[in-house]
Amino acid sequence: MSSGEDIIVTRWWFVRHAPVVDAKSGKLSGQADIEADVSDRARFEVVAAKLPQGAVWIASHLIRTHQTAAALWDAGAERVEPIAEPAFAEQAFGAWTRMTWAEIWELEDEVAKSFWDAPATTCPPSSPEHSAESAFEVCERVGLRLDDVTAEYAGRDIVCVAHAGSIRAAVAHALGLSAEQALALDVQNVSLTRLDHISDGLRTKRGGSWRVVGVNMI
Repeated sequence: MSSGEDIIVTRWWFVRHAPVVDAKSGKLSGQADIEADVSDRARFEVVAAKLPQGAVWIASHLIRTHQTAAALWDAGAERVEPIAEPAFAEQAFGAWTRMTWAEIWELEDEVAKSFWDAPATTCPPSSPEHSAESAFEVCERVGLRLDDVTAEYAGRDIVCVAHAGSIRAAVAHALGLSAEQALALDVQNVSLTRLDHISDGLRTKRGGSWRVVGVNMI
């Protein structure tokens, strides 16, 4: 690091989307475009009051993150149209999309059986409707894009409305955790996770250091 006057701090404000409309069913939403239940205005008001003015806003390409962003604006957050960023989407569960964990447990195929022994590296089977990826692959795509966006908006506040899987991956990237360790992180709906990236004045794409300010802060 160079002298203190050259230090650049980029602040990420991750908000997990509101619960999906059928959350009680226990079905995996993955990258299915399921709408969110944004009826808990009091919750949105608390989170909106914490978000900074003048920030860049980003959301995944899935409708539930954009509905959550709109609910935050209605609750008092500054209205900034978010940049749609597929790299911050939820894990793609392929053929397991819209299944429950109990239903996956009952499957007889080898992939489902191996998943319980290696949940971070086992990739669900794909389907004609849905692609598939492992949690390890989610960590890779999120980490790479996190570095790119941090370099692009160095020194800015970035509000990112995302998903449990992508927020876990971002925290794992900041802390240098493995994908297996990332799965131990619990990220609540409409919760705030804060990460800071600290770098010198060179604004390089890679390098610098990360600080985790808090997870599930609200």
